[in-house]
Order: sequence, then C-alpha cells, then structure tokens
Amino acid sequence: MQIQIKKLRDNATVPTCGSQYAAGYDLYAALETDSVVIPAHETVKIGTGLAIALPEGYFGAIFARSGLATKQGLRPANCVGVADCDYRGEYIVALHNDTDLPKAVMNGDRIAQLVVLPCLSLDFQVVDQLSDTERGAGGFGSTGK
Repeated sequence: MQIQIKKLRDNATVPTCGSQYAAGYDLYAALETDSVVIPAHETVKIGTGLAIALPEGYFGAIFARSGLATKQGLRPANCVGVADCDYRGEYIVALHNDTDLPKAVMNGDRIAQLVVLPCLSLDFQVVDQLSDTERGAGGFGSTGK
C-alpha cells in the first residue's frame, strides 16, 4: 500500500520500519532546535515535520516505542494516538516523561511508532435489550480465576 507523505520541514524523516515484518513504522523528531528537554513528569509536544494522507477506511495508531518507554521512560501522553484518514496536519507526538529526571529528545530521534489499521464505519442502533452471553455484564477482572 502506498501512503502519501508531505514533508513540512527539511529535517523531517520519512517513517521507517526496523525489520521486514515490523507492524510499526518509526516516527522521528523534527525539531526547530538540536534538542528539547522534557521535565520530569511533564509532557512536551514533539513534531515529526510530516503530514500523512491515509486512505479512506484506515487510521494511524501512534504507539510508544518499547525501547524509549522502557529505557528512557518516555511515552505518548495519550498512550495511543489516533490519526484519522481525513487529518492533513502535522503528526505531533505528545511525549510524557514518566521519570524523576529531565529527559532530552534530540532532533532525529525515533519518538513513537505508527501502525496503520483498518477502521470500520459504524451505525449505532439503540435497542431495549442486548443478547445474553456467558460473561454478561462482568467487568474488570471478572474473567480471572
């Protein structure tokens, strides 16, 4: 599948994947300076310098990079970002610092990963009753033993 990308800044990097079968494509920081510091327990918006045109019927899920989250304590503030197929603005990742120390993000650092997923168009129908299931209304922890 071909995806159209517009570079909004000269230092923007086209997303890359780390292996042949990687589901996620790395998104890179495209900063106006060499680096940005994210204070402890705070969030800073980091631009990618890219606008992306996803095809109708798909959306972009923006996930944490596992290494950045586990080694540096940096993750998307909203945990998973959602970029709709009709969005044409810059992809920006709000990175949150979960540590007690300030963390620097350098220009060109991999900051998140983009996974393109199908999106179903739904029509919701209000009904008086739903079908019964074995689980029923059991919620948090109800299926654990």
